[in-house]
Amino acid sequence: MMKVEPRHTAEQLARLIRNEANAKVARRLTAVRLAILGQSSPDIAPQVLLSQRQVRTWVARYNELGLDGLRDRDGRGRKGPLTPDQERRLKGRLAAGPTPADGCCALRGPDVRRILKDEFGVLRGLDAVYALMHKLGFEPLAPRPRHPKADPEAQQAFKKSSRG
Repeated sequence: MMKVEPRHTAEQLARLIRNEANAKVARRLTAVRLAILGQSSPDIAPQVLLSQRQVRTWVARYNELGLDGLRDRDGRGRKGPLTPDQERRLKGRLAAGPTPADGCCALRGPDVRRILKDEFGVLRGLDAVYALMHKLGFEPLAPRPRHPKADPEAQQAFKKSSRG
């Protein structure tokens, strides 16, 4: 049997579980509710799909902080390569399109990778560049651009004459 601070009754927790939109928090609330009902961590763990250690951790956080202790803490996980200000600057740079110095007519992943290195001092692989572009609201894959001096009639004539 686990010691649980009497912050809520089992009925109040059941109501909170039903109304909780976050599945992780609902699972943690369920673990606390079962502990209040007198079950031990080995009994609770398989019911809520957590390890016994996780059950004890969530009950301890509930005891210490109440319902707020069952929410994920901010600042967890790996930080991005750019600060929020740098992300805004990169987004503006990409939205403005390529400059004459870029030497291209459309910015693609390798171009953005070069911009990150040259203008922000950040070196990333193409997969990370594509993920960053997606996060900023840009689609890294685009149809091949058309040259402004292209002649569609000459292209069609070439296609017809070059068929075997």
